[in-house]
Amino acid sequence: MMTTGQIKQTVLGNIRSQPEVLSGVFADQTSFTHPFSAEINEGNIRKIIFFGSGTSYNAAHIAAYYFKHIVGIAAEACYPTVFEHYEKPDWTGSIANDHILFVGISQSGTSVSTCRVMQYGRKLGCRTLAITNDMKSAITNCAETTIPLLVGDELTPPETKGYTVTILTAYLCAIETAKANGTLKPHEYDGMVQQAQLLISDFSRIIDAGENWYDRNKASIVNSDRIYVLGYGIDYGSMLEGMLKIGEMLRIPTIGYELEEFAHGPVMALRDNQTIVMIGSDEPEFERMIHFRSVFKQYTPRVHVLTCKNIEADNRDLIFSPATSTYLGPLVYTVPFQFVAAGGARDIFIDTNINPFKESLGHYEKMSQKKRGHLD
Repeated sequence: MMTTGQIKQTVLGNIRSQPEVLSGVFADQTSFTHPFSAEINEGNIRKIIFFGSGTSYNAAHIAAYYFKHIVGIAAEACYPTVFEHYEKPDWTGSIANDHILFVGISQSGTSVSTCRVMQYGRKLGCRTLAITNDMKSAITNCAETTIPLLVGDELTPPETKGYTVTILTAYLCAIETAKANGTLKPHEYDGMVQQAQLLISDFSRIIDAGENWYDRNKASIVNSDRIYVLGYGIDYGSMLEGMLKIGEMLRIPTIGYELEEFAHGPVMALRDNQTIVMIGSDEPEFERMIHFRSVFKQYTPRVHVLTCKNIEADNRDLIFSPATSTYLGPLVYTVPFQFVAAGGARDIFIDTNINPFKESLGHYEKMSQKKRGHLD
């Protein structure tokens, strides 16, 4: 008989485990927020560059948004290899390299490009910090400081709970840093902590809402010729993650765009057997998104809006209740995409536990301590 420790993980199981996992992250937040905040404030960091690939890159976009808008520090997200070959830490020359922090996000700690860019940053004299689930992985030897990504084992190839854990980690690090440097007043910090706690305590309802939305729309979604994902503002990163998840699991051609950019050419390819999923973030573009929605419905009935704001909705839309803040929206909006990806794959008989691409191009193999030392 199979014991609990031997039960095979599934992507859907990992999706449904997120309320418990996120609660654990929130409870143990000081293990990562305090060292992150100290790295920035004690090191007089003036700019942060977040690096990652795949899901980690998508989360890096949102992390950069948090640190710009909450902490008030220059921040950006970059692909590691592109940065190493074509960019500089600061093109203006106004910020010394030792006041620039490279943050490498790698859930497994084995991403080749992220490990390399951490090494590159050290050679340039920048500060380096890794965020990883495996505190003995390759990336820990490439960065000066490492903080834990408290996701636990995620043994399925596509990452789901790892993404939401990374987003929550970045949010909590940002507000802790802002409190420490005085950007957030104590009552503002307390309010943002309470907002996160309330959302996490109610996250089972978010999971149920996302799954129910997928179930009532799955017939048209899984039979789409193409899926478009549109986002803006903070949820540009959510758009990237939604596009990635659907593409890697459901394997229907999926394309993501910033909302306004979609109107500049891609609409010419719009057909009535194509699906559009729009993330209705609480940002200045929201009213523009509502207008786009009414126009798109003239060309395809398969138009969906995911939002925490009140709209005139139908069964194709998902309004999350109670509403959450703009900053926490990315935790919420990823859930429906996870169910489209994993539930859709199940419904068309794709086994998401099997990676059909056998060559490991982007990751180091798990290494012994002796081999890890050769990365320095």
